[in-house]
Amino acid sequence: MGKLNKTDREWQRELSPEEFRIARQKGTEPAFTGKYWNSKQDGVYTCRCCGAELFSSETKYDSGCGWPSFFRPINSTVIEEHEDLSHGMVRTEIVCHHCDAHLGHVFEDGPQPTGLRYCVNSASLELKTQEKSDEETYP
Repeated sequence: MGKLNKTDREWQRELSPEEFRIARQKGTEPAFTGKYWNSKQDGVYTCRCCGAELFSSETKYDSGCGWPSFFRPINSTVIEEHEDLSHGMVRTEIVCHHCDAHLGHVFEDGPQPTGLRYCVNSASLELKTQEKSDEETYP
């Protein structure tokens, strides 16, 4: 799958103003306010912009930071890392490999087995659950 290239105008038509600010302009939602920061639902977290599968709920944990936190992506090719020197800090930004959406940052203070904490804005994600339909449940 190649890079998805869209103009800001195209992204603005597809995303809410808050999603655009965060995912396309490298914004951050306030801690403890995003849709998924304390979600316990099973499923796959996808990129809000392009639908790429990024994180499994099996790797999500409560880091106490107020944002959804994961200890590993679905695979090593779905996330790109970039040095982020904004706000007088040195951090590692994470973006979606397919569409360059800003997801958040990765830190080296996570649990084992990776020791990493992928700290992600809820506005950059969409949770796809595996809920069964009535037809599948009741044959």
